[in-house]
Amino acid sequence: MMNMTDHVLLRHRDIPGLEKIDAYRKNGGFEALRKVVTNLDPDDVTNEVKASGLRGRGGAGFPTGLKWSFIDGHNWPHYVVANADESEPGTFKDREIMEFNPFQFLEGVAICAYAVKANHAYIYLRGEFWHIARKLDQGIAEMEAAGLLGDKLFRTNASIHLHTHLGAGAYICGEETALLESIEGKLGQPRLRPPFPPAFGIYGKPTIVNNVETLTNVPLIISRGAAWYKGIGTDKSPGPKIFSLSGCVNRPGNYELPLGTTFRELIFDHGRGIPDGHKIKAIMPAGASSSLVIANDEALATRMDYESVPAVGAQLGSASVIVIDDSVSIPWLINKTVRFFKHESCGKCTPCREGTYWMMHLTERISTGKATLNDVKLLQDVASQIKGKCLCALGEFSIEAVLSGMERFPADFEAATTHLAP
Repeated sequence: MMNMTDHVLLRHRDIPGLEKIDAYRKNGGFEALRKVVTNLDPDDVTNEVKASGLRGRGGAGFPTGLKWSFIDGHNWPHYVVANADESEPGTFKDREIMEFNPFQFLEGVAICAYAVKANHAYIYLRGEFWHIARKLDQGIAEMEAAGLLGDKLFRTNASIHLHTHLGAGAYICGEETALLESIEGKLGQPRLRPPFPPAFGIYGKPTIVNNVETLTNVPLIISRGAAWYKGIGTDKSPGPKIFSLSGCVNRPGNYELPLGTTFRELIFDHGRGIPDGHKIKAIMPAGASSSLVIANDEALATRMDYESVPAVGAQLGSASVIVIDDSVSIPWLINKTVRFFKHESCGKCTPCREGTYWMMHLTERISTGKATLNDVKLLQDVASQIKGKCLCALGEFSIEAVLSGMERFPADFEAATTHLAP
């Protein structure tokens, strides 16, 4: 695995003023866009991204170039949507990119649009990001004024237009089909699938949806080549990844590291360990949506990539790593996660709507010492009945911490119950 000496995604940490278009252009900005528009066929761009091994950074880890190749070539027009609805508790990487390295992201959106033969791309931001939307609108206007967006790009027939769209602060709109519904002015609820967005997306037309971090990789893949990109990270999980580190750690923040870096390095070398002399107890590798991992030597030595993390009973997801120390009660923790998912459930499917409601009440009783062991058994029964029965991933996410916490930290639940008869 090759170590990185410079940032790829958080380049503003190496280059002061990179959020300004002049500074971005002086440091090679938009050369990749010029290259693809003037010298490459759209399919060549897709094939280069395929060759790089770039995988989606929004959580699923699906191969990006492969997704682009799925777009329906018999139905027009095509669209691109950048998912900037960063709402997962513990995730704050896309925000830093859009605030301090916005033009690399915008260039990535434009290159994606060219690759899938889309003339219009939408950037869907969570409602609380209104100030970032204003900054992106300004950046888009500056690109248009410089001839880097619009019609007849670089004196060719290429036409690319970017637009921002603000949501209303709903977590469910991070799910790609609910996001598309929201852009269309409808209630933000997931669609039945199939069909999938590359065949039937926004306005019923083929649409590629990618995360902000994913698209921000694209300009440097084009300018430096797929082989360079594959030299970072691991064979099956190439490239850099921004790990959002938070929780019981001395130095929380965003850390751009090669995929395959261990949890131990992230938490103890970069995050400077656990505060106040406490010991690490558990790790949530993917924010509130994550299973709880027992923080033993095996887990800490695990590489943070899409293949290795499942071996310790979790998924890498968006790599929003929440650290839990030995002062934290697991029933208290899962009550916090379940409250969030209950509040954010769109209510469209019964298992999620009703299941999160009852899990919230049960975890409230357990975490405040008002429950019996029968309540713990009932919580497990409710969570198990949600599993595999929901329209989208929100319901599945809501039970990850619950079921894994009950299985892996039974002593915390025993200590929280009264042991009285029901």
